[in-house]
Amino acid sequence: MALMQRVLSGIAPSGDFTLGNYLGALKHWVTFQDSSDALYCVVDLHALTNDIEPAVLRHNSLDAALNLLAVGLDPARCTVFVQSHVTEHTRLTWLLECTATYGELSRMTQFKEKSVKGREAVRAGLFTYPALMAADILLYDTNVVPVGDDQRQHLELTREVAVRFNNRYGDTFVVPEAAIPGTAARVMDLQHPERKMSKSVTSPLGTVGLFDPADEITRKIRKAVTDTDGEVRYDREAKPGLANLLELLAAATGRNPADLARDYTRYGDLKNDVAEALNELLTPVRSRRAELENDLPYVHRVLAEGAEKAHTIAAATYTRAADAMGLLPPTAD
Repeated sequence: MALMQRVLSGIAPSGDFTLGNYLGALKHWVTFQDSSDALYCVVDLHALTNDIEPAVLRHNSLDAALNLLAVGLDPARCTVFVQSHVTEHTRLTWLLECTATYGELSRMTQFKEKSVKGREAVRAGLFTYPALMAADILLYDTNVVPVGDDQRQHLELTREVAVRFNNRYGDTFVVPEAAIPGTAARVMDLQHPERKMSKSVTSPLGTVGLFDPADEITRKIRKAVTDTDGEVRYDREAKPGLANLLELLAAATGRNPADLARDYTRYGDLKNDVAEALNELLTPVRSRRAELENDLPYVHRVLAEGAEKAHTIAAATYTRAADAMGLLPPTAD
């Protein structure tokens, strides 16, 4: 019997989850539970590259865990944990920082964008965190990483570091592949369809929160930017606002956005159907979230058990990598 492929992904506890997080990532995570050995983590260590209050980080980390369970991740079918609860993440990071090069890390887009105003004030963690991301992946002998297209660069670095390590120290790490969703891989801002919908960018009408009330979602969809020619067709370059709405409907219904466009002659009808489909999709998520909020001991138990399972895998991988690099193993009592 063939072994199931192992899948791993993580999400930062950086604020309220958006529709973009759900359709671009989390919805696909749920589908991997039955076809793969899936591990999903709240990457709280990544949040430390930003200026965040300790109480806010703790709140956001638990909130993120609640959201992961609310969207349909089932601890009986996958492993859900918090990154910092498995110490091998930071231990392996140092080994990978000593494998990656300065040039590779300095070319990472996020570091370049955030350091454009002056590198003297940028935290060192922002520069080195791609090594932590690589450790997150390589610790679990991960075969497949579901990523948005904006994360391809980090996965490519992970692959390059893994290959380099294996070539120098012997076969140690599994070299992962990307799984990039097709429809709605990038959900765009409803008011600024040229940019990705993000929980870190303030856009009151452009960002749909995962737990927005139904009437609020409807209001935002109806106010979404389109264009003035009145022709309903799927054209991402010429009609980005309309394409975004068609992609949202496609992601919610499982249909093709170009095919959907042929069903409409008026923008208003399309917007009504998008709003209805999204509310139907998110209603069970909101209900499950409310249940979980009333049973926090269960959530903490899931995270503790998930960390224990993750640690068992991660410890073996770290020991293998440390031994390959020549670190002296601790002696038994």
